[in-house]
Amino acid sequence: MTATLIFQSVKEMTDAVKPAATVLTDRVSVTSAASVTGDVIDRLVWTAVFGGDAELKGTARWILRSLAAAAGIRPASIHDLYMAMGKGAAAGFTVPAINVRAMAYDTARAVVRSAKATSAGAFIFEIARSEIGYTEQRPHEYAAVVLGAALREGFAGPIFIQGDHVQTNAKKFNSPERDKEIDGLRALIKEEIAAGFYNIDIDTSTLVDLSKPTLAEQQEVNVQLAADFTAFIRQQEPQDVTVSVGGEIGEVGGKNSDVHELHAYMDGYNAALKNKGGSLVGLSKISVQTGTAHGGFINADGTLRMDVKIDLQTLAELSRVAREDYRLAGAVQHGASTLPPEAFDAFPRVGACEIHLATNFQNMVYEHAQFPADLKRGMYEWVRANAQEERKPKDTEEQFLYKARKKALGPFKRKMWELDDEARRAIGRTLEEQFTFLMTKLKIPGTAPVVARFVKAPAVAIDREKEIVAAGGKITAAEKKAEGLAD
Repeated sequence: MTATLIFQSVKEMTDAVKPAATVLTDRVSVTSAASVTGDVIDRLVWTAVFGGDAELKGTARWILRSLAAAAGIRPASIHDLYMAMGKGAAAGFTVPAINVRAMAYDTARAVVRSAKATSAGAFIFEIARSEIGYTEQRPHEYAAVVLGAALREGFAGPIFIQGDHVQTNAKKFNSPERDKEIDGLRALIKEEIAAGFYNIDIDTSTLVDLSKPTLAEQQEVNVQLAADFTAFIRQQEPQDVTVSVGGEIGEVGGKNSDVHELHAYMDGYNAALKNKGGSLVGLSKISVQTGTAHGGFINADGTLRMDVKIDLQTLAELSRVAREDYRLAGAVQHGASTLPPEAFDAFPRVGACEIHLATNFQNMVYEHAQFPADLKRGMYEWVRANAQEERKPKDTEEQFLYKARKKALGPFKRKMWELDDEARRAIGRTLEEQFTFLMTKLKIPGTAPVVARFVKAPAVAIDREKEIVAAGGKITAAEKKAEGLAD
């Protein structure tokens, strides 16, 4: 990809889509979405990300979303499918939630190709609060890229986009910055829903206080804030959309969860939510800790440990209790992309409803034979100069670089998008093979019909002016340095 892919004016964009659609002031009138060429979609996506100003970027996003909707590709909530899983009306698979960090368009296209080839419908694209900062992908941009990828690959059906780890920073919460922290999370939720993120994972588990004498007291702040954010989400969701909301009972990477904690969290959460209005819809799933860590466990030489043991019995029991006692879809497994290949077929077997996958796809890009050595070297030099906050006192140089290199993805985003076609195709093929492997292990091939049965993706108005305003949003320096989890 090169800079020549950027549309230089709104008129140039509208002229390019004329065979398939007419761009009016307030709407895009689509006559044949299938007539839009791949080259035009590529240029729209490129402009949606790198356009010269907010009007160009926002208009490109608006056109992309309109074309996608006309082709039957709309953002959707997975809530009703998860409710069906909670009732036993759907079962036997684990939904992968895939964080797209590097080479977003190529990666998203690889996901869609795998899903289309296997008739998979139950899969999620997601991005965490922290990732938005260091990958420099605000929600409206991320949604446009994902929908553009689905359009480019000829997909049809609901697309699930998720705000992963909408997470409280414990240090800021327990300081005079508490109100600012909460307001920032509400602003993010509002932005995500406006962009088509109809799936939100609330993560206030950072505020669980294990020093308290009872489980209910340990979970009190967690459940109260989770209920507060749920009520806020219900105020923001569009008509005919019930956003899928997830909660978290214990921070991943800490002590393993147990059934008693699950009961303490859910009973406290349900009571807190009821106090805010008896008709408010609650959670569809619950995230737990069973022995993994976000980003994996790293050896001194920078390689991944492959001897990680997941407590599958606990995961099975938590999933069973979540379904039987609370009618949730089940338990969610975080931090799993770096597990050994033979681990993945266990998740549908034990009833996990969702699994979060991220870091290994980033690793596959960095370590690919076609990824330019000089680009990687430059990214590492940037990391050494600008990401020292990631270095721990006992880290080797290799451990530091492995953990910190995610911070270079935003500053080098354009350079990565500009890799030559051969490299991009090769990396895309490798990613596609991995996505197909994971989808097969997680038993989601053939889930398109069950998604169609339970999930409706209503036509939500796409506002050009709002897309333009959102395109003017910047990633702040604080966001780029953000600490927080992403699987």
